[in-house]
Amino acid sequence: MTDGAGAAGVGPVRGRATRAAVRAGLQHGWIELSHCFTMFEDAFEILPMPLLSIVALLVIGAKHAHLPGTHSSIGSTILAGVLVTNVIANGIIVFGMRLTAEREDGTLLRAKATPNGVLGYLTGRIVVTSGTIMLTVVCLLMVGLAPFSGLALGRAATWLTLAWVLALGLLAMLPIGAVLGSLFRSVRSAAIVVMLGTMVLFGISGIFTPIATQPTWMQWAGQAFPPYWLGLGVRSALLPANLAAVEIGHSWRPIATAGVLGAWAIAGLVLAPVLLRRAARREAGSSVAARRERVLSRGI
Repeated sequence: MTDGAGAAGVGPVRGRATRAAVRAGLQHGWIELSHCFTMFEDAFEILPMPLLSIVALLVIGAKHAHLPGTHSSIGSTILAGVLVTNVIANGIIVFGMRLTAEREDGTLLRAKATPNGVLGYLTGRIVVTSGTIMLTVVCLLMVGLAPFSGLALGRAATWLTLAWVLALGLLAMLPIGAVLGSLFRSVRSAAIVVMLGTMVLFGISGIFTPIATQPTWMQWAGQAFPPYWLGLGVRSALLPANLAAVEIGHSWRPIATAGVLGAWAIAGLVLAPVLLRRAARREAGSSVAARRERVLSRGI
């Protein structure tokens, strides 16, 4: 009876510990994220690229050029692509590189030392990255809406679609970054693989050009990964309905978008914590110190 009662009590204790770790991660993530709104230096690291993208579109005259047979400027289509690019780059490249860097400098090892510390650490990192991505999205929309015509922003459905697409897109992208961050022991070894891999995804996902114009094999390859579906969902929210004619099946395919992004999100959220805990178990003070010495020796 005693053993049974003890075993029965393990579940609630573990549940409370997990909730406590998640709450701690949320609090830590919010504190770090708030620096982006209160410290100029942190905000300056986030905002230049989105804003420079808008300036570049204006300089090349995308404001005045229109898609054939429509009143939509080419700039509005590219703006949707820039928005998606920022989400993917921050969700996969920046997030993955940050996890790798903090694994290299011992942050993950310190998180491992506390109960459910890896879960709390991952929660905090997700909060910071998600908030950063949302900040760039808001800035892109605020700055880009005025100069570019043809965006379908007068409907409540537009904002509802954008909200659920971005939410599912983040849940699909961030675990990919976490998985990649758990596979490499140093930023130097991860940078080339992660960045080149993400660039390949950009190329086959039709972020800036309709994927329907690409070879059939590339269309199938692009549809296997979440960046294509994130781009399709964002375009369905921001662009007029008649532009669906250039997409596969001449449709925005919202059900398929939700299904694929949801499947990637579920798979990633299951796999990422497992791989991060595995990476944390392999960490030791001696290995962190050795990597730090190698970094310092390269910098000398």
